[in-house]
Amino acid sequence: MRSGGGSSADAGVAFGVDIGGTKVLGIALDAADAVVAEARVATPRSGTPLEGASPTEIGDQGAAVADAVAEVVAQLEAAVGAGSAGAADAPWGARAVGVGAPGMVDRAGRLRFSPNLPQGQGVDWRVLIGERLPGRKVVIENDANFAVLAEHRIGAATGYRHVVMVTLGTGIGGGIVIDGRVQVGGHGFAGEIGHMVVDPAGPPCPCGRRGCWERFASGGGLGLLAREAALAGALPGVVARSGGDPESVRGEDVTAAALSGDPDARRVVEEVGWWVGFGLANLACVVDPECIVLGGGLVGVGDLLLGPTRRAFAELVEGGSTRPGTVIVPAAFGERAGAVGAALGARAGGLE
Repeated sequence: MRSGGGSSADAGVAFGVDIGGTKVLGIALDAADAVVAEARVATPRSGTPLEGASPTEIGDQGAAVADAVAEVVAQLEAAVGAGSAGAADAPWGARAVGVGAPGMVDRAGRLRFSPNLPQGQGVDWRVLIGERLPGRKVVIENDANFAVLAEHRIGAATGYRHVVMVTLGTGIGGGIVIDGRVQVGGHGFAGEIGHMVVDPAGPPCPCGRRGCWERFASGGGLGLLAREAALAGALPGVVARSGGDPESVRGEDVTAAALSGDPDARRVVEEVGWWVGFGLANLACVVDPECIVLGGGLVGVGDLLLGPTRRAFAELVEGGSTRPGTVIVPAAFGERAGAVGAALGARAGGLE
């Protein structure tokens, strides 16, 4: 638990904020666990590379992200009618705010390493965000840990005690539930599954290594595979959607083309689906989940991805047809899963 205060007794509205590589998304969750408001702003980017940056530069970059979190909270307050009374007087219970960040968040709330959010790396979120949200209990956690909390408690994995959540976004995040409890590991870093190396000679990863799973099986990986194909003269429809430049092809271009029926785009999505299933089969050998939940923007293509994923998993998992089945389902909360879990964690004072 990384909390700015004790467990919240409030049963009213709680706020959850998910810091992503491209957006900061927040939701307000009422006492019945319904989303009653949503707000988002772009994640601030900095032109200063983290490598070689001074502590002041790193702090400034993290402060910009913390400002974005505070802006999202202000928008949520306005949406639920907090007015100008302030958090300390809010009868609707939004004194509790949960914040999820991508990467290796330690038990004290410091972001130790984050390839997909380098502008926040090394900062103490509990201090930076807490300063901007005075009077509130602030709970800091890895975003995928919050996502699996949401799906396990009130989402697609309700009723299962052993769950793996895989978020397929810019990279891959992971959350693990064993015997009904979210696992964070000895230092708080459990679930960094996107950086399992699946091909030591594979493409470079922002983490500094080569061939990490997320280079093949995430939204970013989809874009990478598509650009390679486009530069080789394939995917004409996708290239047209990206303005005619193969170097500009993004994962979103591929999914849009695939959903419109483009057979070349569908083949690339199927390839990514195979890589997703490959990684899940490896995870099943370690964790043995009853249920695997797939979240993140890439899951929006539905069965175009889920079908190849399930087939690859069934073919590659140890024991195959002789082992009890593992269900693979899309997240109930979609891109909101991390924010919903953050609100649940805020209300409870942590992941417990």
